[in-house]
Amino acid sequence: MNVNPQTINIGGKTVSRLGFGSMRFTGRGIWGEPQDRAECIAVARRAVDLGVQFIDTADSYGPHVAEQILYEALHPYPDDIVIATKAGLTRNGPDVIDTDSGPKRLGPAAWPPVGRPEYLRQQVLMSMRRLGVDQIDLLQLHRVDPKVPLADQVGELKALQDEGKIRQIGMSQCTVEQLDEARQIAEIVSVQSRFNVIDRGANDILEVCERDGLAFIPWAPVAQGGLAQAHQALADVARAHSCSVGQVAIAWLLHLSPVMLPIPGTSRRTHLEENVAAAEIELTPEEIDRLTTASV
Repeated sequence: MNVNPQTINIGGKTVSRLGFGSMRFTGRGIWGEPQDRAECIAVARRAVDLGVQFIDTADSYGPHVAEQILYEALHPYPDDIVIATKAGLTRNGPDVIDTDSGPKRLGPAAWPPVGRPEYLRQQVLMSMRRLGVDQIDLLQLHRVDPKVPLADQVGELKALQDEGKIRQIGMSQCTVEQLDEARQIAEIVSVQSRFNVIDRGANDILEVCERDGLAFIPWAPVAQGGLAQAHQALADVARAHSCSVGQVAIAWLLHLSPVMLPIPGTSRRTHLEENVAAAEIELTPEEIDRLTTASV
């Protein structure tokens, strides 16, 4: 089964426009080992079997755990696969902790950015070691560190690119102004931003990517499971296609823009196959318009 007949150029290769995100190859709170490491390995291998060619990871997932699992599952990597990783976020502990009042999400407090050039260089070299590669296909600056000049952060990635350690450079969760500044320092081929059918906050970044032919990688493409309370349009379209609202959300992203490269992630093969099947859903122009214009 093909993921999608449409493709996009990224990481120096042409890949299918439905990727896979490995963040869930970790324990609770994106921290430590996953509950079932063997299943995560099986998920990575099954994703490739299903035609997925773009796999996103990061040094901070675990930390380090997701990269290690991808190495165990897929190395040596097929020639047509892009492994994209990220550097620039550190970890203070799990993203979710248990309190007397129940689970609490720490959010950014658990993911402090560090963009010092020497740190970014160290992390790129360590990612290369964990992934077992001589060159990283796509290295994304995970977050802009406000304490470090952006020229120093992107400049170090450009230096690593010039040394042959990085093939292409991307940004993650940046502003239009930060993207413009980064592009004065190095060629930026992609931007990763939170974006889904109920969260369009990065639409300005998407417009720049469409204008200039950059890949747009929406993270949380199914709102991290938060679609249950979404606009009625999602439920109606899902019912019409006999599929889940998550599948509709992925299909909508693929229909919305030719530069879109969604990376839904999971640690279960059944969920993976459901996500991949979303690429085969043919939304009508009326359905796309309704989902796009719906107030959420």
